[in-house]
Amino acid sequence: MIAPQLYAPFHQHIFNFRLDLDVDGTANSVFELDMEAEPPGPENPHGNAWRAVARPLRRESEAQRVINPSAARCWKVINPNVRNALGGPVGYKLMPGSSATMLADAGSSVGRRASFAGKHLWVTPFATGERHAAGDYPNQHPGGDGLPAWTAADRSLENMDVVLWHTFAVTHAPRPEDWPVMPVEYAGFSLKPVGFFDRNPALDVPPPTGHRAHAH
Repeated sequence: MIAPQLYAPFHQHIFNFRLDLDVDGTANSVFELDMEAEPPGPENPHGNAWRAVARPLRRESEAQRVINPSAARCWKVINPNVRNALGGPVGYKLMPGSSATMLADAGSSVGRRASFAGKHLWVTPFATGERHAAGDYPNQHPGGDGLPAWTAADRSLENMDVVLWHTFAVTHAPRPEDWPVMPVEYAGFSLKPVGFFDRNPALDVPPPTGHRAHAH
């Protein structure tokens, strides 16, 4: 109940972004990056060290992933054929926000038609006809179209023109404060260069010109 005699159901607003990244060309590979604590020992005498562990997502079956905030999980797209000034591959990383996957049962009507929403990330090789995560006609098919159907081929993702499909949701348990005007809800993700530039590109931003306003 959000007001006298007014009920609002629990629901989700689910978004999917198709990210066709070409990092210095189309020969790209994708890695999942997790932060993992080092066990205490001779190499970690104070017990305060951790490392970044990168795992390649080589095939479509390996690239159906969920977020893991406790490991600061992100996904990195690199071009292994192009190196930056430090000798590493150029890349960009997808940094997800905190988000639940779809809460409807996988066997429900919406669960069958939007089964892509059971994962936060899918990766596919670029294909001209693959445009929509749920397929072209989600209301006309019984389920399983789109990403589940395409990735069943388990295509290679190494040194390919890859497409990242990122899903996130606003999970809304309505409250009295949402009525009669609902406040703004924020959801999203970040794309950040990681070794794509040789140094901070903001260093080349020219200083502002013209008159400055002064407060008195």
